[in-house]
Amino acid sequence: MDLHNELLRVLEEGNDEEREILRLTLQAIRQKRERQSAWISGYMGLSGSLNEDGSYEFQVPVTPFMMNRAGMVHGGISATLADSTIGSLVHRHLPEGYGAVTVELKINYLQPGRGEMLISRARLLRMGKTLAIATCEIKTDRDTPVCFATGTFYIYKKR
Repeated sequence: MDLHNELLRVLEEGNDEEREILRLTLQAIRQKRERQSAWISGYMGLSGSLNEDGSYEFQVPVTPFMMNRAGMVHGGISATLADSTIGSLVHRHLPEGYGAVTVELKINYLQPGRGEMLISRARLLRMGKTLAIATCEIKTDRDTPVCFATGTFYIYKKR
């Protein structure tokens, strides 16, 4: 079956979860085109904000894309969200012409991610010339702690 017909078949005959995955795929394509963001950012619908206290925050709706077989947010999605939140915060503090990449991420899972929304908040601990260190806490919309992460990012000059 060709892709066009397969897409139509999912739209017409698929369940709500399958149609939601197609919607998220279109969201990822739009976000990639508009912001040149990573595909995973588009699937997760990442759009963050810098808070007055200097922290960086994402509020992400929980979707079928994020779920594992046990009915909770997959640990890899939580780790990706922590990495993305810390990375976004670090990039806000970089001088023009510099980038940063993750060199270490440690995550402690506290409770299952369940609910309508995940809220991640990163705080900068140290911004050096070559390394940045930050923390990230992820909670549910019910204020249930899901995980706590620390990340180290290497700072480099772009070519």
